[in-house]
Amino acid sequence: MAFQDLLDRVGNMGRFQILQIAFLLICNATLTPQTVLENFTAAIPGHRCWVHVLDNDTASDIDSGILSQDDLLRISIPLDSNSRPDKCRRFVQPQWHFLHLNGTFSNVTEPDTEPCEDGWVYERSTFLSTTVTEWDLVCGSQVLVSVSKFIFLIGNLIGPFLGGHLSDRWLPESARWLIVTNKPQKGLQELRKAACMNGMKNSEDTLTMEVVRTTMREELETAQIEPALCDLFRTPNLRKRIFLLCLVRFTTAIPAFGFIIHLQHLKSNVFLMQCLTAASAIPASFAAMFLLNRIGRRITQFFFSLLLGIFILATVSAPEEMQILCGVLITLTGANIYAVISSNTLHANELIPTVIRARALGVTGIATNVGAALTPLFMILAVYSASLPWIIYGVFSFLGCFIPLLLPETKNQPLPDSIQDVENEWKGSRQAKEEGAIIKVTSF
Repeated sequence: MAFQDLLDRVGNMGRFQILQIAFLLICNATLTPQTVLENFTAAIPGHRCWVHVLDNDTASDIDSGILSQDDLLRISIPLDSNSRPDKCRRFVQPQWHFLHLNGTFSNVTEPDTEPCEDGWVYERSTFLSTTVTEWDLVCGSQVLVSVSKFIFLIGNLIGPFLGGHLSDRWLPESARWLIVTNKPQKGLQELRKAACMNGMKNSEDTLTMEVVRTTMREELETAQIEPALCDLFRTPNLRKRIFLLCLVRFTTAIPAFGFIIHLQHLKSNVFLMQCLTAASAIPASFAAMFLLNRIGRRITQFFFSLLLGIFILATVSAPEEMQILCGVLITLTGANIYAVISSNTLHANELIPTVIRARALGVTGIATNVGAALTPLFMILAVYSASLPWIIYGVFSFLGCFIPLLLPETKNQPLPDSIQDVENEWKGSRQAKEEGAIIKVTSF
């Protein structure tokens, strides 16, 4: 709690901290729309094959009004397994005799069909134009939509490789990081700036180099050697934490990004659902904060990840006709995603030592983006079953809910400043368990 003593001198939550939070919110607000953008720019509208008798402007049957559009559609496009016009095939020849069958096909030979050789006709009531309609990324080419999302998310994967180094030069820099990396003078300057912005008087007298060195003496002694990336995996306890945190981020990213970037596939109004899921982020974040402080970090993550898996499976199982139920389930799924991400992020920051936190978050960020990059590839499986990708997202969410239980609880615990703090915590807990076991044995 050494650095916490210094924070008490500058003000725990004043104007300085509020401005930092506001700045981070602005940064996130500029990034998040890029992730959800393809729900609109790459939306896949309803479509069918272009057919001569229906879509040729010179077709005499349409001009004369002898046959309705439904009749022409019936003789031109076969029905799929859901008794709806097939999106990817058409009859080789118009099946005029279908007009006289009154819906009975049992004694009729299956007519020949072919792919959409002349292109597609798109339903444009919601989207006038998307990348899908521009380049006909449907049917056999629909996989290219997932490939484009995969490439975009691979670009995100590159970020964490640079983020750790860039964050070490970000201004204003973390005073804690400056002090424990043998830059106490700069750390003292940042503390005085924060105290001044928070209206703390006499900060020059109360915050001195002697105070900083005395308060954080132990941390400064253990920070003589600047930790490297390999130090994340050198000691057993920290190595275990990094591995489990990467696993948490990976299993969380798959359902989270799978839902966020494929919202349009849930057969609801994508504009309304995007607004509702975004609005749900605010109460979800407050709910996560409340539970994190009440029942702890591990149980909160377990609870929200479990609910996320349940809501994903319930959403994909709900009948398409029950639009209100689907909307409620989609909104609850989005709320749980924001709660899970908030809980995971907080827990990870509290488990990683200050001196190597930027590099550790870079490593866990890689795990996050690997999981995110895989989500569009799972959506390719929708050609076999529309529900299959969503079932996979739900299963990953169920798997992810158990991993935080293997990590230490950090509620009301001091933040580790050095790698040695993490190892000492492990040794202390092990010693306490051994002593407890001895007491239990000797009490009988």
